[in-house]
Amino acid sequence: MAAASSPDTAPAAPVAKRDRTHYLYIAVIIAVALGIAVGLAAPDFAVELKPIGTGFVALIKMMISPIIFCTIVLGIGSVRKAAKVGAVGGIALVYFLAMSLVALAIGLVVGNILEPGTGLAVTDAIKDAGHAQVDAEAKDTTEFLLGIIPTTIVSAFTSESVLQTLLVALLAGFALQAMGNAGEPILRGVQHIQRLVFRILAMVMWAAPIGAFGAIAAVTGSAGLDALKSLAVLMLGFYVTCFLFVFIVLGALLRIVAGLNILTFFKYLGREFLLILSTSSSESALPRLIAKMEHLGVSKPVVGITVPTGYSFNLDGTMIYMTMASLFIADAMGTPMSIGEQIPLLLFLLVASKGAAGVTGAGLATLAGGLQSHKPALVDGIGLIVGIDRFMSEARALTNFAGNAVATVLIGTWTKEIDRGRVDQVLAGEIPFDEKTLLDDHDAEPAEVPEQGGEKELAKA
Repeated sequence: MAAASSPDTAPAAPVAKRDRTHYLYIAVIIAVALGIAVGLAAPDFAVELKPIGTGFVALIKMMISPIIFCTIVLGIGSVRKAAKVGAVGGIALVYFLAMSLVALAIGLVVGNILEPGTGLAVTDAIKDAGHAQVDAEAKDTTEFLLGIIPTTIVSAFTSESVLQTLLVALLAGFALQAMGNAGEPILRGVQHIQRLVFRILAMVMWAAPIGAFGAIAAVTGSAGLDALKSLAVLMLGFYVTCFLFVFIVLGALLRIVAGLNILTFFKYLGREFLLILSTSSSESALPRLIAKMEHLGVSKPVVGITVPTGYSFNLDGTMIYMTMASLFIADAMGTPMSIGEQIPLLLFLLVASKGAAGVTGAGLATLAGGLQSHKPALVDGIGLIVGIDRFMSEARALTNFAGNAVATVLIGTWTKEIDRGRVDQVLAGEIPFDEKTLLDDHDAEPAEVPEQGGEKELAKA
């Protein structure tokens, strides 16, 4: 009798939590609609609301470093074979490079077909706006690599570099792995800290409607209808290109490698896509992506390494954006580039883009810095896209997020670090995601993936 009643009572709590947060995301949708209305009706007032959206994204970003640290330390520290972690990292980097090249090629083809910049005039004001973007922080490859090393272990948590946190977490994870049983008390402590951090994040998410309203109102008010109309071809072309890349390229990979339908997979991540759409930042959904991929059934080491690394190295949307924007600017300047000129520039931007975080404006800053270094004559035309960059930023962020979510499942499948039975149950809605804690700590057994081996050690601890 008790066995029969427990299945009836177990799903009850998650359903209640899911229903409650359901209203939160309805409020986000309403806030986005109101933000657009305010931005169009009172643009000057709407621009003043920008700090509201910025503040909300900052609240989430402050949680990213501790979440990444805890996830990676728990993932690596509980695995007894360091070679498995190295294999995951190697496969991830090769995959990221391959997908960046595919995204670059698709953007190149569409950009040459559309030629959206033809016929636009570049005024002195536009030139000044373009050169102003070069002042934004854009590091060369050497500075980027040295920047991965934090000044101190503690400073990795106070900087905005995801890769610094990743480095410290990897070192700590391998050190705990080498300590064996002596490191188990530390692992238990990190596990409790992870639960605390995710609970704080769940509390912060209740401010999402306010943040979405401020962010969307400011974007709409600053751009205005004139900019949208004059650059509609570039915007629509970019959105269509991102759509094709996600649903054809990534969709085919997900179906062939993992046997999953991309629409079903994205439905599971629907709230994260809504959050990104309302904040224009893929980083706003990074902590939730980590939690949801672990809940889906991908092992902690794969999630802990693939997601944070992907946010710096797997920027498919940013690659498509920089490809199309470069061709657009060259056409608008009256100096269209031949294929022989396009490929070296785009390969240079491919390298320059590694390290452009998923934060609003990073793509434009990297494009400006890349053009200044490789083809300075085109910098004058960057001012043409400043007005619509925020709207294109949303497509960039959505594509980057989709690419990293798919990459996590693919790499988990290739390394056999994914529980396929659990994946099917989660996507079918049989194991609901706990929106209150963002963790499966209400039931210890489902949180662990028995097939992964390494997690069993943590469960015992």
